[in-house]
Amino acid sequence: MIRRGLTALLLVLVLPFAAVAAEPALTIAVGGAERAWSRDALLRHPDATAITVDDHAYGRPMTYRAVPLAGLVPRDRLAPGRVLEAEATDGFVAGIPVDLVFADAPGGAVPYLAVEPADAPWPALPGKDVSAGPFYVVWLRPAASGVRSEHWPYQVARITDTDSPAVRWPELAVDPALAADHPVRAGQALFVTQCMSCHTLNGAGSATMGPDLNRPMNPTEYLKPGMLHRLIRAGSSMRTWPERQMPDFTDAMLSDREIDRIVAYLEHMAGRK
Repeated sequence: MIRRGLTALLLVLVLPFAAVAAEPALTIAVGGAERAWSRDALLRHPDATAITVDDHAYGRPMTYRAVPLAGLVPRDRLAPGRVLEAEATDGFVAGIPVDLVFADAPGGAVPYLAVEPADAPWPALPGKDVSAGPFYVVWLRPAASGVRSEHWPYQVARITDTDSPAVRWPELAVDPALAADHPVRAGQALFVTQCMSCHTLNGAGSATMGPDLNRPMNPTEYLKPGMLHRLIRAGSSMRTWPERQMPDFTDAMLSDREIDRIVAYLEHMAGRK
């Protein structure tokens, strides 16, 4: 009886701490300062509000309780030219330019951190058995500032600041002899934004979701002409399996011209392993 009573007492003491430890938390580490925000703390944040967005991941309007992302990131600790990296639990890594986060132009895009309440879970994402929560970067008026589809990371676990990809990874660089307005350079910029959230190239990049796109072989080296364009536009029409992660990129996400520029960049980089 004494042992059973002690066991019961320990459970009473330990379970509340276990429940607290299990609560989802988001870490924001910027400029050498790090803070972990619990879900409850974010939901009770004084700037938390209800917003409705034309949701990229769900493909329909969604209403969230959310906090302005700019209010969670200490702007005074950010050096010029830095990028915010939002790391998801599945290996997806979104690089969000600081200028987008702190844009002051009236009518421009505004990023929010949407928070999934424990007692009102969000629906499962299309084709998945999980939601976008517990933490999801969403945008009001994304088209006003050229926000791309890869700037909507969900299941975010950590946000950090880092150098721009061009500074951080010289392995991504094109031939310096190319003209400033060469389409391959435009393809490089698109690749950084749209592809590096999942892929690396020449080992450069933070994401772990997809394979490296230049080593050991570049896809332009083993796919027939036109097939890489089709794979990006509608990969599900070529190959699919239950765990497939790469989406079909719609016209709204990437135009045909933009896909061609990404392909041109990859063709160029096949010679720069």
